[in-house]
Amino acid sequence: MKLIISATDGSEGADRAVAFAADLAKSISARLLIVNVSEDHLSGADLRLLDQLRVTEGDALEEISRRIVSRAKAAAHDRGAVNIETVTGAGDPAKVLMEIASREHADAIVVGRRGHGLLGDLLLGGVSHKLSNLSQCVVMIVP
Repeated sequence: MKLIISATDGSEGADRAVAFAADLAKSISARLLIVNVSEDHLSGADLRLLDQLRVTEGDALEEISRRIVSRAKAAAHDRGAVNIETVTGAGDPAKVLMEIASREHADAIVVGRRGHGLLGDLLLGGVSHKLSNLSQCVVMIVP
């Protein structure tokens, strides 16, 4: 295994997935790619606040993603992973993750069971569910 992708949305479940992926990457000297994918939309209240602050939605989403992957990278580094990169994207998280995995020839994608989605996307999160059914590489779902 040469490349592990860990997806994060900043949730507790994603933090556990990043920790697992970092431990795995460290143990097998694999490259770790931490990915955050924003879904391209904010709530009406958030948009009104951004308008008052004169910040575009795109700029705000980019900054949020940057902070999420930066925090995840620091946590992975603290766990001993050394070859860590980060990527941010926008769109459907499962689709973007599969595109990145294909492009980068990833060996595995590590995700949390549930994230920040609608009611945690009920039992098995929407992203983890899609990945487990559609991904062309190994998908590890961390509880």
